[in-house]
Amino acid sequence: MEKQIIIINGTGGSGKDTFVEYCMKYAKVINFSSIDKVKEIATLIGWDGEKTERNRKFLSDLKKLTTEYNDMAFNSIKDAVSNFEVSDNEILFVHIREPEEIARAENSFNAKTLLVKRVGHSNITTNYSDANVDNYDYDFVIENTTLEDLDKKANIFVENLKKYNTKKLQKK
Repeated sequence: MEKQIIIINGTGGSGKDTFVEYCMKYAKVINFSSIDKVKEIATLIGWDGEKTERNRKFLSDLKKLTTEYNDMAFNSIKDAVSNFEVSDNEILFVHIREPEEIARAENSFNAKTLLVKRVGHSNITTNYSDANVDNYDYDFVIENTTLEDLDKKANIFVENLKKYNTKKLQKK
């Protein structure tokens, strides 16, 4: 299988991490979030790790500030991609929420984009990052209905990546 970089997105609670965990059953996968370093800084200044609306806005605002200051999140993605390229892993999932950052990473790393949507789950709209999840033309959309179905979709997704070079796949 040719190495694949997949930018994954979805509102909080949509099942992104669960989808990636299921993909790990079928391929060698790295799961990376563009906000990991932001969370490290947030923890140093008192963030308790809870996913409240207030904390989601705080993390979104902090990511925006660190991006404006020194492009920290994007630089951490570049490091993750470099490490992935020399590893034996097959798929790198990169979690990014903001449409402009998705486009930048998609173009910089020749990545494909994936949206995970959870049926009956409302989008979070109280901060910029979460409010704009649907504002992108994704290459793939996975609808999360049940855990069993999500596992099957993960298997199909990985098998399709193995079968086809995603660079040749057309947008939906």
